[in-house]
Amino acid sequence: MTLKPAFHRILEPLQLRHKTLRNRITFGAHTANMAEDGLPGSRHLGYYRERARGGAAMIVVEPMPVHQTARLTRGNFRHDDDAVIPGFSAITEACKAEGAVMVHQLYHVGQHGDFDNSYSANWSPSGLPSYHDGDGSHRMREAEIEEIIEGFVRAAVRAKACGFDGVELFGPYNSLIEQFWLPWSNRRDDRWGGSFENRMRFSTEITSRIRATAGDEFIIGLASSIDTSVDIGMGTELLQEIAAYHDTRALIDYITCGTGSYFDHASVMPTFLFADKLGAPNAQALKEVCKHIRVQAESHIRTPENANEVISSRQADMVSIVRGQIADPYWVKKVASGRDTEIRGCISCNQMCWGRRSRDYWISCLVNPSAGREFEWGGDTFIPATTPKRVLVVGGGPAGLETARVAAERGHSVTLAEAAPQLGGQFRLAGMQPRRSQIVELVDWYERQLTRLGVRVLLNSPLDAAEIAGHDVDEIVIATGSQPAGTGFQRGLPGQDRLPGADLPNVWSVEDVMTRTARLGDHVLLIDDTGDWRGLGTALEIAARGHRVTVITAWPVLGRYLQRTESDGVARARLKIGGGGWITDTVVKEWHGDGATVRCHLDGTETVIKADTLVLATTNVSDTWVLDDLAEQIPALQPKVIGDALAPRLAVAAIYEGRVLGQSI
Repeated sequence: MTLKPAFHRILEPLQLRHKTLRNRITFGAHTANMAEDGLPGSRHLGYYRERARGGAAMIVVEPMPVHQTARLTRGNFRHDDDAVIPGFSAITEACKAEGAVMVHQLYHVGQHGDFDNSYSANWSPSGLPSYHDGDGSHRMREAEIEEIIEGFVRAAVRAKACGFDGVELFGPYNSLIEQFWLPWSNRRDDRWGGSFENRMRFSTEITSRIRATAGDEFIIGLASSIDTSVDIGMGTELLQEIAAYHDTRALIDYITCGTGSYFDHASVMPTFLFADKLGAPNAQALKEVCKHIRVQAESHIRTPENANEVISSRQADMVSIVRGQIADPYWVKKVASGRDTEIRGCISCNQMCWGRRSRDYWISCLVNPSAGREFEWGGDTFIPATTPKRVLVVGGGPAGLETARVAAERGHSVTLAEAAPQLGGQFRLAGMQPRRSQIVELVDWYERQLTRLGVRVLLNSPLDAAEIAGHDVDEIVIATGSQPAGTGFQRGLPGQDRLPGADLPNVWSVEDVMTRTARLGDHVLLIDDTGDWRGLGTALEIAARGHRVTVITAWPVLGRYLQRTESDGVARARLKIGGGGWITDTVVKEWHGDGATVRCHLDGTETVIKADTLVLATTNVSDTWVLDDLAEQIPALQPKVIGDALAPRLAVAAIYEGRVLGQSI
């Protein structure tokens, strides 16, 4: 008897109009931002083909602006231009050959446009302000509404010419379509506003005209979202009414429902601070009212367990997993072959996907640096080494782990030596901060991979220069990481190399806090000089232990470099609720042992804040003593140096350098 895979429900085929999806997992629409001069090219081709090879049943290619006023990012495609057809045709042909159904998302964000990219006024139903920036918008005249509708239709026809099986209309997050649906943003008194039927006219015209022009077999999907953070947002009952309206009239073939909007942007791409399966209840609500169209769930449905439960409980017919398949493009194939424990899980950090997109770069992935580089690297697979070598990796943090894994995948014999009793280094400590356990899960994944690949792992094994030289190996990799500087240097006081009082006994590092070495008093003062999770995440941990914590940062906002990941606001709220506080635009001038003199950047005023403990969330220094000893004692060895041992940075740099080095040995 053949046993079914553990998560067999997500592997069941599904009929979607004239197409049969091979399973229930979609690689949903998102802005990869990879276009060059507005054209899809080799980076796009490699990126999408890799997910098709990995088993995604349907791929919804990133949004195409339907009008000049819709252009939102540098990497958007050219709108209304047949020059995109050859590039898209290559993508659809390649992905279809791998078994994926191909759909193209079409979008316009209405009042929330970006003049810096579009060089056009934002067009909207009622001329309301943008939530993208401080601009206002232009209230469309009826002829302009017709112009946008025809833009959607022409884009759909062009998508069909490119080989797409259908299109998905972008309606979520208070984009243009939702702006017509929602009474708050549609204040028109003509046939495009007012009554429910009038507010449905815009999407009805778009879908009807696409069906009439593109043909009966062309798939039409609709993206939507629910945002209950504000009273005027898209609520569950209204979206149910909208979905039922489109369902009854056979205007669309499927609807996908996310979370959040421009009013609550952090929920659009929820980080680890949010619960798993965040969007599943939204899909369930639509499933209750949709009798014909397929319903897709999305938003923080990360794991096979998550997806299988959503399908098994009939909350949805399909599940869109985007970040999970960016992190591991072979997510579906691993589930299908019973290797779900080998899936490299997304850690919901948003650092290289939304984080890079928010800075208008093409996206990638912290845990999978091949994302966006598939056309250069051949995807997330490895070419066997021509000459197998013996490799010694010193240091079991993220840089060392990735080097060891990739080198072993390519057939090298690898030994990994780690001074601590556990692998992971400071990355593991980060995973011990509140709600960041997905990092620990990733370290556990590395451990399983090293075991599978036969890597010899030596724990509690600090190696000096002589011991390293005693290993009979062909390649030596130094990935010893970094250590706290201990100086209290702050970027806001560049002329002060050492904080007065930094040597006092009640001054601790982030690492001391996370390893519970630090003896924290009742009131903890924390210097946040990096603007990332070192400061804010440690403050959350301190507050969770019952201490009062006040963060001092020279940045104008706490979590300055977390803004790009849409996690800073939620984290600040959690810290506030937990009793913590913060002072911005301020540096610590001196620590007295029972308090600190702080200086405000804005007016130069100085204040003394009483506190029992000082914690330094500052930039580390590279741990190079082994490297220095090797250079002095055995200069002929010439080891490779990566990660924090090369320069203290975030985990993304360590994993990227580990991948590059592992591929080059």
